[in-house]
Amino acid sequence: MDAEKLKWCCQQKNGIKIVKPNENLANDYIKSSEETLMILQDIKGKSNMWLATTKYYCEYFVIYALLQKLGIKCEIHDCTIGVCGFLEGRGIVPKGFTKILSKDKDLRIDNQYYLKNKKVDVDITKLREFILEIKNKINTITLEEITKIRGEFEKMYGLD
Repeated sequence: MDAEKLKWCCQQKNGIKIVKPNENLANDYIKSSEETLMILQDIKGKSNMWLATTKYYCEYFVIYALLQKLGIKCEIHDCTIGVCGFLEGRGIVPKGFTKILSKDKDLRIDNQYYLKNKKVDVDITKLREFILEIKNKINTITLEEITKIRGEFEKMYGLD
């Protein structure tokens, strides 16, 4: 997502907002991601619609947990994915993950809303490792790093 689209996201009612970091909510979203991963294991091979939906939310919840830790709120999925790209560019989110999240969002929409029944590839081990990596980032990121990221985001996207 380019800078102009992220600026647009910052101007929307339910778009990107800088809020007080919330570690409790971050932990709740991590738990939701872990619970979703368990459900994903149970439905693997049973339904492409629910597999796509569950896989996407497993990934989305863990990214949203990180945003809560940073004090970034967003209720528009494409904008949340845009923030993910911003964080990926700063080495906070693993390289290539934003593309995966975006692709999985599109697959979820195709299978859930348009009933396309597209095949869903799921690597439970990779998903578990990703959750652990973001969980570790949430637990180790410093207040100084959070302040720097928030400041850079606010300045770049007109929130200052």
